[in-house]
Amino acid sequence: MSPEARLEDLLRQAAPRVLATLTRRHGQFDACEDAVQEALISAATQWPADGVPDNPYGWLLTVATRRLTDGWRSDQARRHREATVAALTPVDEHLAPPADEVPGSDDDTLTLLFLCCHPALSPPSQMALTLRAVGGLTTGEIARAFLVSETAMARRITRAKQTVKAAGLTFRPPPEEERAERLSAVLHVLYLIFNEGYTATSGPDLLRADLTTEAIRLTRQACRLLGTDGEAEGLLALMLLTDARRPARTLPDGTLVPMADQDRTQWNQDYVQEGLALVTEALGRSQVGPYQVQAAIAALHAEATSGDDTDWPQVLALYGVLERLAPNPMVTLNRAVALAMAKGPHEGLRLLESLNDDSRMTEHHRLDAVRAHLLEMAGDMEAATACYRLAAERTDSVPERRYLLAQAARLGGEGHAEEDESR
Repeated sequence: MSPEARLEDLLRQAAPRVLATLTRRHGQFDACEDAVQEALISAATQWPADGVPDNPYGWLLTVATRRLTDGWRSDQARRHREATVAALTPVDEHLAPPADEVPGSDDDTLTLLFLCCHPALSPPSQMALTLRAVGGLTTGEIARAFLVSETAMARRITRAKQTVKAAGLTFRPPPEEERAERLSAVLHVLYLIFNEGYTATSGPDLLRADLTTEAIRLTRQACRLLGTDGEAEGLLALMLLTDARRPARTLPDGTLVPMADQDRTQWNQDYVQEGLALVTEALGRSQVGPYQVQAAIAALHAEATSGDDTDWPQVLALYGVLERLAPNPMVTLNRAVALAMAKGPHEGLRLLESLNDDSRMTEHHRLDAVRAHLLEMAGDMEAATACYRLAAERTDSVPERRYLLAQAARLGGEGHAEEDESR
């Protein structure tokens, strides 16, 4: 790893710890977050020339505190002795944080995750704020990940911080009666971040490894903070087993490769083995939840030596469980694929009919893509071609559009690729 990459990694890991401490001390999340970002800019400028300090956390905390108190100087009524003392303390004398503010505090970091995923915020705002405050990504990095301008992303983050302030949200763990719901929101945001990275909804690239890597890192952190939480472990297992396929998902030119056609020797076996161990452990000791079931499905794909070797009846059974636990049209769509693979394409096509009147799916390209695949399996090439073309028209992803158009053009030739639409 280059010195620049090591420095970036260090700052990314330190940022949420500093923000958590600063917010716990002073409140005012929006002002604290701005102060931390300014401290990170100072570090990125000074450390390459002066060297990394012995206590990077203490250095960043001191500089961020100074930036915060500088912003308060124009408002005399809000100045208090602690802020003044912190502002006047030389950096070298403040390198060691107080004993109750040890860097990496589990409670602080988890509280920060809960704050960024508060239900008062919309899902896009939750994702942006989590990546900025907990992930340590810059506004520019987040903007590039979601294919929007840096100015637009800055506005989104600013609105999210204003919402936190207007709602009077404080830096403290959620009440016990709200913890389960808030934890569900945290895991959902991490899941959304991963999905956006694994299959980008728009743009020239199918994959955004920076987002999948960050989602896995944050989920590892959540697992560590939460202890033996089955759903958090299930989500991490799902991410690992899914991301293990990334090296084989595209050709060098970016062309999408369906799972059935992938070279499974390219799959990341470290991720596969870790994911299998995690899902086995999670399923064996806690109440089953949706992420654990999805991880179990991913495990069946990971254990199969080929697409033909997949235990489709078991995949179908697990999708039935998932549909009872967390019913939504995407689960039904994936169950239709499993049903077709286990019992024939006509069975799958009949299940797809139940989605025809679902407003969430009528314009979604995946419904057309799955229907095309099952029609092709059933031998109706003309109808399959039309559905592939319609799906291509409806997706904003360039690699997916190319793949779907290639499938339409290929029909009439020999064979076909079987794609598991569960991912």
